[in-house]
Amino acid sequence: MRTSNRFLASAIGLSLAFGLTACGGMPTNRTVYSVHQPVVERSSMALDVTTSPDGLPLYEQRRVASWFETMDLDYGDRVSVDDPSGNEDARAAVALLAGRYGIMLADGSPIPSAEIAPGQARIIITRSRASVPGCPDWSASSDSTLGNGLSANYGCATNSNLAAMVANPEDLIKGQKGSPDTYIDTSKTTIDTYGESVGKAVGQVSGGVGGGN
Repeated sequence: MRTSNRFLASAIGLSLAFGLTACGGMPTNRTVYSVHQPVVERSSMALDVTTSPDGLPLYEQRRVASWFETMDLDYGDRVSVDDPSGNEDARAAVALLAGRYGIMLADGSPIPSAEIAPGQARIIITRSRASVPGCPDWSASSDSTLGNGLSANYGCATNSNLAAMVANPEDLIKGQKGSPDTYIDTSKTTIDTYGESVGKAVGQVSGGVGGGN
C-alpha cells in the first residue's frame, strides 16, 4: 500500500511539473485585441522650382512632370506647394500636372520647410506606407486554446491584408470625412434599373419559351 501511495504521489508531482512548464509558454494577451497593429510610416520628398510672374515656366513644368513620373506618383500620395510669394498661377500649374494622376493639391505644408530662395517654390510629395511589424509571430510555444489568452499571431493575417490593400494608408490614422448629403435617390435609381433589366430578361426568356410551344 505504501509503495502504491508513493507511486501515486510521484505521478501527481510529475504531472504538475509538466503543467507548470507548459504554462511558461502560454499567451499573455488577455484582451480581444491583436498584439501587432498596422503602422503607418510617412516620408516626404521635395523639389524646388523657379517661378515667374506668369506662373511656372515651361521648362520647369517639364521638370516637375518628369519628377512626378520618376517618383511614380499615385493615389494616396499628397502633393503640396510651399510658396512664400503666394504665386497662384504657379500653384495652378502644379495642380494641373498633379491632376493627371488624379491628385488634388493639399493645403499647407506637411513638413517644416527650410528657407526658400526668392522667386522659388517648393513642391512636396508626402507618401505613406502601411505595414504590420512583427507579423507573422509564432513566438508562443503552446496552443492558444489551452490558455486564457490569445496567441501573439492573432490578427496578423487580417491586419497585414488590410495594410496591403488599403488604397490610402492615411485612412488608417484618420478616416475620410462623411458627406451630409444623402444618396437614397441614387441607390433607388440603381436598384430600379437593375430590377427593370432583370424583368426584361425574364420576359424575353418567357416569351422565347412560349413561342417555341
